[in-house]
Amino acid sequence: MSGTLKVPDIFPPMIQVQQLQYAYPGREELTVKGIDFQIRPGESFGFLGPSGAGKSTTQKILIKLLPSFRGTVQVMDRPLQEWDKSFYNHIGVGFELPNHFGKLSALENLKFFGSFYNRPLLDAMELLEKVGLKNDAHKLVRDYSKGMKMRLNFVRALQHDPEILFFDEPTSGLDPTNARTIKDIILDQKARGKTLFITTHNMHDAEELCDRVAFIVDGQIRLIDSPKALKLKHGQRQVKIEYLNGETVKKTFPLDELGKNDEFLRILREEQIETIHSEEASLEDIFIEVTGQRLT
Repeated sequence: MSGTLKVPDIFPPMIQVQQLQYAYPGREELTVKGIDFQIRPGESFGFLGPSGAGKSTTQKILIKLLPSFRGTVQVMDRPLQEWDKSFYNHIGVGFELPNHFGKLSALENLKFFGSFYNRPLLDAMELLEKVGLKNDAHKLVRDYSKGMKMRLNFVRALQHDPEILFFDEPTSGLDPTNARTIKDIILDQKARGKTLFITTHNMHDAEELCDRVAFIVDGQIRLIDSPKALKLKHGQRQVKIEYLNGETVKKTFPLDELGKNDEFLRILREEQIETIHSEEASLEDIFIEVTGQRLT
């Protein structure tokens, strides 16, 4: 996998959000309560939170499905309200719940949706091959499994090669093999300099795919940082080692000056090591610590 394409910070943010508020029609309570964030060109940004936190609502605002918001939203250095239909040439969207024409084949679905864009399209058969659907290209989508529909939905977002990609729970409903395929494609898009906005409650996906993450709960952002920085800040600076000495023995050592710790070095030399790892906090642990809520 090639490295991520770095974009100098002199360029304006690809997405800039300031004091964003939204209440659904007929409701007084705000779903999104004055949030601020920005996403740099070529950055993969994760929006993490439990169901009902405001993740999908924010995404729908950014893709112009919910126009009646308050606050400021700029995409590609232009106010969102000033974009016309040409906006959709620049973004690709993978919804959590796929929406296809069941009486059309996968290939026909891609060609139909591709006709909406005023820019060159990627080869549809190559896209289907990337997600293991090449042999089912001519099969009616109504006969697809949920996982197959999810994969078709995913490549539909890629076919016009947009600058910005929005994915809502991109690995939901997929088995581990197909989830790995989807994540590898996302990482490849990131390496090509695409800007990604990923909403999820899957912390493992977020840690692997995102340069930075925002924790959102009850319509408010509690924290924004990189997964690595969060784990370093909230983790314990120690190493846990397990070794076999008649039975499994577990010991923990401070990470600082570990190479000078005589007992640790003795265990490495003389004992049968079973496991050794640093005591890092998981993103889910950090989310619970920061927000007081679980990702359900």
